Amino acid sequence: MARALAPDLASAGRRVGDDPVRGILLVVSASIVFSISDATAKYVTQTLPVIEVAWVRYLVFTLLATLPAIRDRGATLRTRKPVAQITRGLAIVGSALFFVFGLRLLPMADAAAINFVSPMFITMLSVPFLGERVGPRRWIAVGVGLTGAVIAAQPGTSAFSAAAAFPVLSAATWAIGIVLTRRMAVTEGPSTILAWTAGSGLLVLTCALPFDVVVPTGKELALCLLIGAAASAGQWMVILGYRAAPASMLAPFSYLQLIWSTGLGYIVFDGRPGVATIVGACIIAGSGLYSAHRERRAR
Repeated sequence: MARALAPDLASAGRRVGDDPVRGILLVVSASIVFSISDATAKYVTQTLPVIEVAWVRYLVFTLLATLPAIRDRGATLRTRKPVAQITRGLAIVGSALFFVFGLRLLPMADAAAINFVSPMFITMLSVPFLGERVGPRRWIAVGVGLTGAVIAAQPGTSAFSAAAAFPVLSAATWAIGIVLTRRMAVTEGPSTILAWTAGSGLLVLTCALPFDVVVPTGKELALCLLIGAAASAGQWMVILGYRAAPASMLAPFSYLQLIWSTGLGYIVFDGRPGVATIVGACIIAGSGLYSAHRERRAR
């Protein structure tokens, strides 16, 4: 789950290019890969603990993220803000855990739709922590997006599940990680941020692993490795995509993941989204698209 991370990492690196077709193809491909990773995680967590699945995923992530450090003899790991790096790593691993817990208990379409409120949380946090100015129209868009999440969660009805809190918490902790990324963007490169995120997350999961572990079968281990490889590949695809084209142009295409998640949820788990989920997802996507439009006009 790495929907909003890559654009900020891209801005921390080299300048955005001018290859919109390549950028769009990469972002769309990443949305498909992320959906496959989520579906696999939902399937395998029916028999394995969430912590264990996340540990294998982060093990693969760490191995891939630290490759630049091997090539440059550790230069990638040097940071001027270790506390911020570790805090960001904790927020990102927390977001991943909350989302997988939600996937385990909710239909894929519901979890994906509710989780897409993360841009709204990012907007809310950017004011006190980054000093950004947000106009009344953007605040209205935030309110509309959060309303869509409430509609998708269906509180007060028989369809409501307390598990809906997990994707909300995932979105909130993700937003904290993104705000920290933006604060570090001036001094920290994308490879450094990824390496510290992977390493700190793996350390936390390693400490928690002995308390909830099951010996996996060969099939389960292979699926866990697939989750790690897919999630890591998706992250790099989005990073490369947002280096090829402006974020405001590519942001709308990330919402295609709602379609892929709904489709896979139906095919693999026979999870048919209800009317409230579809309406809520449309409202959330509309709010996000409007925010992207306002950002493009502002720039």
